[in-house]
Amino acid sequence: MTAAYTKLVILLKDIATLKSISGGLSWDEQTYMPPQGSAHRSEQLAYLAGLAHEKSTSAELATVLAEARSEVEKLADEADETGHWLVNVKEAQRAFDRSTKLPAALVQEMARATSLGQQAWITARKEKDFAHFLPSLEKIISLKREEAQAVGSPTGHLYDALLDEYEPGATAGEIAAAFAPLRDELVSLCAQIAQSPVRPRVELLEHHYPKTAQRVFAEAAARLIGFDFERGRIDESAHPFCSGFGPGDCRLTTRYLDHYFPSAFFGVLHEAGHGIYEQGLPEKAFGLASGEAASLGAHESQSRLWENLVGRSKAFWQFFYGSAQQAFPPVLGSVTLDDFYAAVNNVRFSFIRVEADEVTYNLHVMLRFELEQDLLLGHLQPRDLPGAWNERFQKYFGMTPPDDSQGCLQDVHWSAGLLGYFPTYTLGNMYSAQIFEAASGELGDLQAQFAAGQFRPLKEWLNEKIHRQGRRLPATKLMEQVTGHPLSHHSLMSYLRQKYTPLYQLQ
Repeated sequence: MTAAYTKLVILLKDIATLKSISGGLSWDEQTYMPPQGSAHRSEQLAYLAGLAHEKSTSAELATVLAEARSEVEKLADEADETGHWLVNVKEAQRAFDRSTKLPAALVQEMARATSLGQQAWITARKEKDFAHFLPSLEKIISLKREEAQAVGSPTGHLYDALLDEYEPGATAGEIAAAFAPLRDELVSLCAQIAQSPVRPRVELLEHHYPKTAQRVFAEAAARLIGFDFERGRIDESAHPFCSGFGPGDCRLTTRYLDHYFPSAFFGVLHEAGHGIYEQGLPEKAFGLASGEAASLGAHESQSRLWENLVGRSKAFWQFFYGSAQQAFPPVLGSVTLDDFYAAVNNVRFSFIRVEADEVTYNLHVMLRFELEQDLLLGHLQPRDLPGAWNERFQKYFGMTPPDDSQGCLQDVHWSAGLLGYFPTYTLGNMYSAQIFEAASGELGDLQAQFAAGQFRPLKEWLNEKIHRQGRRLPATKLMEQVTGHPLSHHSLMSYLRQKYTPLYQLQ
């Protein structure tokens, strides 16, 4: 390791440590902080964001970056390790270039506005009062527009500048083109299922499921698939999320509904998928590109894979259903495995994205993808969001949310300033199906393994093929390397049709 590169690593880890401290404060804000602490917490986060920005744009970092790149490029062909070094330098340069385009005052104000915005969103969602959240949303959209204008993008599209933070190199046009054929086939499949006479017994999921029993059962499932509770934990929040603060500390959250079993259980599997990715990253590379996820789409491929392709599979419940009956004997004691499996895979248009089934889920994402572009570009004013949401929801799903808590207030993302994030969910779904196909080809009969309670082979395969790779390759290239195919909707639709054709007796 060269002298300049060694210095670069120290500087980058210092920046990552500051950001992890901010992450810890944000996690606390969403879980245990008293409501009256929000104003002071926003100032704490703004201060840390300003400090991290100062270090991320310093003259010292610029000098060390130039020296490290010169040294590492000379060694690029000598050993595989220098390949890691070069990726780390290039990605550090990319982050530096982006950061230097952002005024420090904007970075601090964004941290302050999103901290306050998330608290306003929690209250607004609870009270079903969009007006309470509107001032925060207006502020955040305005700041994100400033950010996009400052950063810029090769396409000149403001949305692409924000999307690049989550899915490097992707453009809104490319994503829209990838989503179009998927949307068409999903609409067709939804229509077929709607015409089926099969109606799963979904009411069995809506009985009383005690919160304590749900927590124990969900944690057991997360542990079973490979989430390490010596290096992580699960808590409650208004919206489920996963935070990886660094080596040995990964936090998951969920929300428990006493009369709807799938909400917390599949939420935990989803966040545990994120957590397994975080716990699988190279610990010694903390703060470096080689120790970070390839992209948010890659991250979502892991959460959606464990939630759906594993957790909603018949084989998973062949192994785990007996434990479910023991955990909830009054409601599941006399329910057959087939009835339970059909219920947790029920397909129906619904209002809440995080509780949507596999078939309709991506339509929720596409709706948000369209709306947040309109908000950023000024085609839609924040005050008009509820009406626009309801109109588009009626177009996509044929029904109108009864209130804004089940409509435009249901997701935390916009209050947190995460514009550009939503399309990564559908990218993750598409990738997950391709990944599962590839894993099945290499590992053999995964369904037989799941039915026997064997999840380690898949988890370790994902550790090797995806998690430990960090950001050595762009997400598109990593996924093509793992699956053998470029991004496509074909694997996802093949999986959905193979699964739901027999469930709904389709032709």
